[in-house]
Amino acid sequence: MVIEVMKLLLPRDYIREATELINKATRKVAFISMVLTDDESTDELVEALAAAAKRGVEVQVAGDMFTYTELSGQFIPSHYYSRRVRSTTRMARTLANAGVEFRWLGRLNITTVSGRTHSKWCVIDDVVFSFGGVNLYEQALENVDYMFRVKNAELAHKLAVEQRRIVLADKARYAYRSHTFVMNSKSTVLFDAGFFGDSIIYKRACQLATDASHITLVSQYCPTGKLNRLLRQTDTTLYFNHWQKAKGFNRFVIRMGMFLTKLTTSYTRDNYLHAKCIIFTFPDGSKAAITGSHNFVNGGALLGTREVALETRDKKVIAELEEFVQTQVA
Repeated sequence: MVIEVMKLLLPRDYIREATELINKATRKVAFISMVLTDDESTDELVEALAAAAKRGVEVQVAGDMFTYTELSGQFIPSHYYSRRVRSTTRMARTLANAGVEFRWLGRLNITTVSGRTHSKWCVIDDVVFSFGGVNLYEQALENVDYMFRVKNAELAHKLAVEQRRIVLADKARYAYRSHTFVMNSKSTVLFDAGFFGDSIIYKRACQLATDASHITLVSQYCPTGKLNRLLRQTDTTLYFNHWQKAKGFNRFVIRMGMFLTKLTTSYTRDNYLHAKCIIFTFPDGSKAAITGSHNFVNGGALLGTREVALETRDKKVIAELEEFVQTQVA
């Protein structure tokens, strides 16, 4: 099996490279994102998905119904009438008509925020883009964020199978337990599968934090729950958005998190921080990291959001994360 060195890509580089590869795809494409729209920044990727399906490539696409909340700024479905919302509905219809296996996830969720599919990946034949937080819409491409690219046939197959499993679970309205996949001797993929209170990603973050001598945390939200208490006991550098720079629901979540935890942030840049990673340094000088879609807040674990993350001790991957923090966040 050929494994390419993992490469960290900024949002627009990710969209550009993914579009180029989709246009060359010969076997399969599996794309999943919490927010999924068609606008000037993403229309070439959407067109590539439709074209791939038309030429016989197996194309699976899934987005979360939270897309409509994000675009409209409303939590009430009857208010989903904006131009961007109508454009997104047309996009879904266009993809389905082209032969794409398209699914809006979470249409029957109990609340607007529970049971969301927050995972992000794009699988193109044997190439995977994942373990970051980039959604597919214009505003997301302006955020401070990234995705990793890696060529790994086994991982590509695993994620495509996982996406089908997510779609089936969503159709039948059930959740399944969090689980892991060993990618190689240095890295393990962690899946939160939507079971309420069962976040393997959050649990691993807490376990690694217990043994760490220094922690660097990057997230859009203020960390909460057990992880917050562990961070207080450790030499920690925290980067998350101040609530005054956030809008809508995110503003409320961050403000409440900062009020309850009394944590402060070292993030002072203007662009909205959407990346999610933790770098752990241990007393012997070794390091580990978790990077992916999880925001490291206890609420996500309790509400059963579907997430994906990479736990790694790969020095090259960790060095890329450290460089991202220094050049884009600090």
